[in-house]
Amino acid sequence: MRLLRSTDLALRVLMRLAVAADATPTTRQVAADMDVPYTHATKVVAELQHLGLVDARRGRGGGLALTDKGRTASVGAVVRTFEGEGDVVDCEGTPGCPLRSGCLLRGALRRAQEAFFATLDPVTVADIVTDPTGPLLLGISRGPADGDKRVQ
Repeated sequence: MRLLRSTDLALRVLMRLAVAADATPTTRQVAADMDVPYTHATKVVAELQHLGLVDARRGRGGGLALTDKGRTASVGAVVRTFEGEGDVVDCEGTPGCPLRSGCLLRGALRRAQEAFFATLDPVTVADIVTDPTGPLLLGISRGPADGDKRVQ
């Protein structure tokens, strides 16, 4: 199973913010740190804010901060939210698969997908930023000295 780019970025944003301590990086800073387009980062941050995982404040002194809910969020729940509840394969698409009435593959793939999520369910954002990941995340932070004007 391959994660959508937005799912991958959502997890990386949460991880980056989890090690930010008292700093409040902007969306632009986080996008630069993660080497992703700013527009893509803004969409992901907006969804994370809507879910209550990230607090985003605009203007002077603003920035992004991980909420308590974000720190304790299940990685499995975040992945499910961003990936959606769809099947791994589209048996009902147009044209529909001619094997769909008697195929065992769809059920096997659904069980594999649930096993994937079940493995991620007990893992929290806080869990995935412990050593050695946390220090690596701190190392990629470019900070406001890189020309960021604190504009979200």
